[in-house]
Amino acid sequence: MANSLKLALTKVGDLLLANKITQDKDGNAISDIHLSIPEYQRPYKWTAKNAIQLLDDIVDAKNNNKETYRVGTLILHHEGGSYAIVDGQQRTITFSLLLKAFLDAKAIGNTSDGTDTPDAHSIAFLDQSLADNPYNKRNVSNNFRVLERRVKNITDGKEELAAYVRDNCELIVVITEDLSEAFQFFDSQNARGKKLYPHDLLKAYHLREMNDLDVVETEKVVKGWEDLDQKELSALFSDYLYRVKEWTKGNRAWELTEYNIHKFKGISRRDNFPYAQFYKGGFSYADMVNHSAMPFVSGIRNLKPFQLDTPVVAGKPFFDYAKHYFDILKDIQNNDKYEGYYINDNEIVKTLNLREYKNGVGNRITRLLFDTAILLYVDRFCPERPTKTDLEMLDQFVVFAFVWAYSLRAQYYNVGWLSAQNFIIGTPQKEVANSFNIYKTISDADSPVALLSSLSETVNPLLNRQIVAKRDNLCEKEGGVFQNYLYYFKKHNFMEGGNDSQNPTA
Repeated sequence: MANSLKLALTKVGDLLLANKITQDKDGNAISDIHLSIPEYQRPYKWTAKNAIQLLDDIVDAKNNNKETYRVGTLILHHEGGSYAIVDGQQRTITFSLLLKAFLDAKAIGNTSDGTDTPDAHSIAFLDQSLADNPYNKRNVSNNFRVLERRVKNITDGKEELAAYVRDNCELIVVITEDLSEAFQFFDSQNARGKKLYPHDLLKAYHLREMNDLDVVETEKVVKGWEDLDQKELSALFSDYLYRVKEWTKGNRAWELTEYNIHKFKGISRRDNFPYAQFYKGGFSYADMVNHSAMPFVSGIRNLKPFQLDTPVVAGKPFFDYAKHYFDILKDIQNNDKYEGYYINDNEIVKTLNLREYKNGVGNRITRLLFDTAILLYVDRFCPERPTKTDLEMLDQFVVFAFVWAYSLRAQYYNVGWLSAQNFIIGTPQKEVANSFNIYKTISDADSPVALLSSLSETVNPLLNRQIVAKRDNLCEKEGGVFQNYLYYFKKHNFMEGGNDSQNPTA
C-alpha cells in the first residue's frame, strides 16, 4: 500500500458533533472534518432492523463494561476541504441519526473534550443533500423515527448511553488524497478485491464472539474455515441454509444479504432468556458427551449438536456448525458408491447428474429443491453413522423428494424462482400437482415413519395433461443410466398409466 495513507482513530462524537478526528498515529487531532457522500456511493440501504441492531450491540457493549467499542472502518478521500466517504457510509449515517435522536431528547451535550456542540439540534453531516432515490428517501426518515422512539422510551440511563455512544464508540479511519488508492484500500479490505459475501460478514461477527479463546485456538478455527472451498461455503449459506430456515417457517426465501444475516448470528453468551438457555444447554450437553469417552465406552452414537431449523450458538459453535453442514451437503451431492454415508449409487441421482439436467436455470433450481429436502431430512432423522434401517428409510424419502421437486420441472416449460417459491409455499399461479411445503412437512414430522406416511398421502401422480416435459426415450438406458428422469415417475407409480416394470428395458 502506498505511503500516502493516513491512519487515525476517532470517537463517534468527535467526528459527528465536533467535526474532527480524535487522533492520528502521532496522537494529534485532525480538525475541520467535513464529511460528504460522493455521487458514486450506493444508496443508504440500512433498514430499521439494522439501525436497531447497531443500537442493541452498543447497549450490550456498554452493559459488558467495554471501555472502547470499535464499530468499523471509515475510508475517506480527502480533496480540497472535503472528506468524501469511500466506505462506511451506512454506519456513519446511522450514527448521525442516533446522535440526532439523543440531541433532540436533550440527552447529550458537550463533546468529549468538554466543548459545546456547535448547534444543540444540528449535525452538519446530516445537512447535505442525498441522491434522489427511493432507498434514501425511505430509510433515512424511517430509521430516524425508529431510533427517536427507542431513545424516548429509555427511562433509566439515557444520558449515560448517549455519552457512551459519543465517547466510547470508535472508528478506525483511513485517509488518502488519491481516490484510486482509496478504492484500492477498500478492495484490499474487502476480500482482496472481491465484495464481502454474507458468509464473510458472519465469519467476522462470530470471531468477535470468540474473545474467550486463546490465540492458538482462534487461529485453528480460522484455518479450518479458510481451508473450506469459499465458493461452496458461500453457496451453502446463501442457497441452502438460509432457504431452509425460511421455507421451514412457511416464508419465501430470495437472497441472503448483509441485511438479513442476523438469522445466523444466533444466541450469544449474553442471551439468558429461557429459550436461549435451552438451546445453549442442548449444545453444551451434546458437545460435552461427544468430547468424552462416553460414546466409545457405551457404544452410543455421537449426539448431533445442531438442527437446521433452530438457532445457532454464537462464537466457535458457529464455525463447527458451518463445517458440519458443509460436510453433510457434500455427502448428499456425491453419489459415489463407496464414499459418504447418505447418498451412494442412487439410480435417480445418476440420472439427475446427467449433463442435460445440470445445465439451465430451471434444472439448477429444481435440483437445489431436491438436495435441500434431503439435507433437511438427514439433519432431522439420520444419525452421524446411519444404520441399514436408517438408509432404507432415507431411500424411500429420496423417491418422495424427487417426485415432489421434479413435479415442478415436469409441469413448467421454464422454471424460475417465482414459480419455484410459489410451488414451495403452495400458492402456484395455476393448478400444479404436488405444490406444497415439503420442508415444513419434514420439520413437523416426529419420525421417519410418520413423515413417509404423510408424504404417501400428499404426493400424487402426475396426469398426462399436466406434463409439459419431453417424454421421448422414456426407457432409454445408456451406460446403466436412464436418460429421462420421468422414467422414475412411471417406475414408482407417480405418472398416469402406472409403471414400466414389465418393459424389458426397465
